[in-house]
Amino acid sequence: MRHIAVDVEVDASVAVVWELIADIRRWAEWGTTVRRAESSASRVAPGVRGRVQTPLGLWLPFEITQVDEGRSWTWRVAGVPATGHRVVPLSPAACRLEFTVAWPLTLYAPALWVAVRRIRRLAEAEAH
Repeated sequence: MRHIAVDVEVDASVAVVWELIADIRRWAEWGTTVRRAESSASRVAPGVRGRVQTPLGLWLPFEITQVDEGRSWTWRVAGVPATGHRVVPLSPAACRLEFTVAWPLTLYAPALWVAVRRIRRLAEAEAH
């Protein structure tokens, strides 16, 4: 299946950005469609399950489907393949953050655009 990607360069290390996107407790800080996230795990790992609350108050179950530690992770929300999250090193102090979504869900791209920019702001503040 084809995907579209939204990406941004970040003046922070891969480790700083990875910490933001891999820590389930922090998703609501940057996720435009996540008001809250709950899981028995605090970090992404294959098979981790939990639930996210949407801005409308609806709770949806999630499962982390794939993790390449320090590099990428994917998930399913309400049983549907959702976004992919990837961090690519550019230098020791910079990286590219990329979110992907399957072509049928391209209407979600503006939310991804906002999310990657929020993460950039948070990561750069933490790095400096």
